[in-house]
Amino acid sequence: MKYHLQLLAILCFASFAVKAQEIVAKATDTTKQIILATYYAKKFEGRKTTSGERYHAKKFTAAHRTLPFGTIIKVKNLVTGKTVEVKVNDRGPFSKKFSLDISQGAAKALGIYKLGYARVEIAYVKPD
Repeated sequence: MKYHLQLLAILCFASFAVKAQEIVAKATDTTKQIILATYYAKKFEGRKTTSGERYHAKKFTAAHRTLPFGTIIKVKNLVTGKTVEVKVNDRGPFSKKFSLDISQGAAKALGIYKLGYARVEIAYVKPD
């Protein structure tokens, strides 16, 4: 009887994990949002991010409060139409105004480096 309960618990846990992955997979190829994005300050160069990776301004990375680490998102500047793809490897920004922190390299490619922030559209890139 004890063996059956353990097996049942494992199967339940596995089914919840599969369902959670399906929800993330569905969101990755269909979800778009318009948000305010800013970029990391120079003082963060070389510091560890929440994921354990080091921040490098030239890499195209981002911080988001809830997206899983490793998620690739396409960021589009709504004014210029320029787009970049960034990998989420950190948590933040912890401000009510901004929803995304991008690296300086990504900010320069989007044309928002001198402005400091911009309204952008983000879309989740479907994994290969």
